Amino acid sequence: MTDTHAADTCVFCRIARGELPASRVYEDEHTLAIMDIQSVNPGHMLVLVKPHRANVYALEDELAGAVFRTAARMARAAKKAFGCEGVTLFQANEKAGAQTVFHFHIHVLPRWEGDGMELAWPVKNPPREALEGMAAKLRGALDTQG
Repeated sequence: MTDTHAADTCVFCRIARGELPASRVYEDEHTLAIMDIQSVNPGHMLVLVKPHRANVYALEDELAGAVFRTAARMARAAKKAFGCEGVTLFQANEKAGAQTVFHFHIHVLPRWEGDGMELAWPVKNPPREALEGMAAKLRGALDTQG
């Protein structure tokens, strides 16, 4: 699953290997939590998977579980350390999904009322029949994953 060339040049892979500096918060066998150099709020972290995986589609179930466990742990640490009023977890995949660094990571963003961070999307409110059709299509895709 790992693209060797991508792993050689990937900034997050290089950080995980210790080749580039980062303010490390937590590390285990599968994941690394670092401070985001482009922080939105105090305590803004990135939780990375250590092996190079471009996006969520490339994560094995074990790695997916490990990265979310670390993200939850970091959210609790942010709440305790900074007294934030909330936490936003943000994860993007592919260019159309707003991904800018093509190595799987989750942003852990401590939040306060009125902090200027906005997450909004155009609500379309499809009818129940359309939702049922989408659910059936997704169930069919799950059946073929094996």
